[in-house]
Amino acid sequence: MTNEFNQAQFQERAKAVLNGNWRKGYTVPSPRLYPFQWNWDAGFVALGLAHFAPERAIQEIRSMFAGQWANGMLPHINFHRRDPDYFPGPDVWRTDGIPGSPEGLATSGITQNPVFGFILERISGLPLGGTPHWNDFLKEIVPKVVAFHRYLYTRRDPGNEGLVYTEHCWEVMDDSPIWDPVLSQIDLSHARDVSRLRKDTHFVARSQRPTHENYRHYIYLVDLYADLHYEDGAIAEKSPFLVQDVLFNSILVRSNLGIIRLAKKIGLNVSDIEVWNAKTVAAIHGKLWSEKAGIFLDFDLRNQRVLPAKTVGGLMPLFAGVCSPAQVSRLTENLRTAFVKSEKWKLCPSTAASEPGFEALKYWRGPIWVNVNWMLWHGLQSQGCAELAERVKRETLELIHNYGMWEYFDARPAVEGGARRGLGADEFSWTAALYLDWMSNSRPFGR
Repeated sequence: MTNEFNQAQFQERAKAVLNGNWRKGYTVPSPRLYPFQWNWDAGFVALGLAHFAPERAIQEIRSMFAGQWANGMLPHINFHRRDPDYFPGPDVWRTDGIPGSPEGLATSGITQNPVFGFILERISGLPLGGTPHWNDFLKEIVPKVVAFHRYLYTRRDPGNEGLVYTEHCWEVMDDSPIWDPVLSQIDLSHARDVSRLRKDTHFVARSQRPTHENYRHYIYLVDLYADLHYEDGAIAEKSPFLVQDVLFNSILVRSNLGIIRLAKKIGLNVSDIEVWNAKTVAAIHGKLWSEKAGIFLDFDLRNQRVLPAKTVGGLMPLFAGVCSPAQVSRLTENLRTAFVKSEKWKLCPSTAASEPGFEALKYWRGPIWVNVNWMLWHGLQSQGCAELAERVKRETLELIHNYGMWEYFDARPAVEGGARRGLGADEFSWTAALYLDWMSNSRPFGR
């Protein structure tokens, strides 16, 4: 009875987080650190809202797509209002007046992991999905998601390989060690020192946030793209950061599948998405799989090299459902060994513990993220790895129950230097949203 009471209590707590972070039509990721609407956050938030506030779930998605550019690009931030306590804000991005940017809404000029295809598919399996109102909404929103995917394939795949490139760390896993070889080759001699402009370290300990040096790289890229007026061809020609990322492309495949199924439901022709998706699946296998490492690895398109860091992103073809049995075996072996130093660690650190770039407390360089574990659980379940999937889910829920709705968590046990404490921003929206989905809908994708 106690467990049932606690579960109910925590579900109410998760709802309270989402209610507290609601801002008249959209949800902020956290009350202090992230005061605007973020792209993939909005997708996960909408899923959580669909369980108890369905009209707000629809509003959340509409609000995000209000920032969509005419070319289909869905920005990673919508600045629905001004806030002096955030950097970099609209004045840094300089997207006002860029042809095709939305009128009356400032946005960033880059995108983020394309989650809305699979989010809409999952919501369609909830009670909201069985209503005429939701079906009408799908007719409105699915074409916009399709336009976003078409943007990615036509503007971000110059070699027509089926692999979309990312042009900024913030599009995927911000300060992951994956990017270190790429960032280290960027000439910062003319880059701004933005250490005094940062606001994030006012709210979160510096040990948990990217370094000043990395921030100089991030803003250098923003300044470059703004100077190029966010013209995709110019960026592809001049940017030092063009990476075919495993996580991004795996999420794209999973969302393609969702969109293909939903498009058929509403009578929308997406045969081009089907062709592109098949090409992406083949390219993930043919280009991003490393037989030597037993994991999928990113590819630096600018410098034509494999990026060797093992991260949780390299496991995400499990979520896409595209792995062979032999690859599943190698991936789960890595999950059990390279990612943790003992059975006492929690799964799954964002960077393998065996990596030189692993840092237990720092953002995407080590800590556990609930949204990634949620996707990993789905992937492991769909590939028949039920026992390991349940371990990921159980240990994630334990962290939430013990510490609350944090942005990310220490994976280490206390006896090995960790405290399994919550890290980053507190009252974090997608942690609360995916907690609700896990507790309210135990059906994994593909089942």
